[in-house]
Amino acid sequence: MGIRSVIQLGDVRLRSQAQPIQHLDDPQLQQLIDDLLATAAAKNGVGIAAPQVAEGLQLFIVASRPNPRYPEAPTMEPIAMINPHILNHSDDQVKGWEGCLSVPGKRGFVPRYREIEVTYLDRDGHDHRQHLQDFVARIFQHEYDHLQGKVFLDRVEHPDDILTEAEYQNRFNCP
Repeated sequence: MGIRSVIQLGDVRLRSQAQPIQHLDDPQLQQLIDDLLATAAAKNGVGIAAPQVAEGLQLFIVASRPNPRYPEAPTMEPIAMINPHILNHSDDQVKGWEGCLSVPGKRGFVPRYREIEVTYLDRDGHDHRQHLQDFVARIFQHEYDHLQGKVFLDRVEHPDDILTEAEYQNRFNCP
């Protein structure tokens, strides 16, 4: 299929709990992973979750790289994370600006744990346990929220912590 349409805030599917994936060898699952990778790249996302393309499955991509939406993002190989879980997190939280492909035109100043320990299956069914921190930990937590039916706006602590994309770009002198 390739690049998928991203559903927007207001679509009830974005607020639904995602279901665990049972059969990793399903060709449709492998195609969905490829589609999510292509969609994130095409739309300048640093991550994308299956619920954002109307697939209620516990799957997301973490794909940090500098792009017009996140010019300071660190570069990493994109990773498909299946049935992910947060095992542990630091006590400290840090606020950072987030946007979302499903909430176009908005940015929010969102508190997230600075460090997390996670587990997930990769697309080949291999179990991984990883320590993530800073921006990559933020991406994981943002995408993990989608599996719970949440968006970043649910985590914003004050109305002043929400900006339009244009105001964000202007205020922070983004290219």
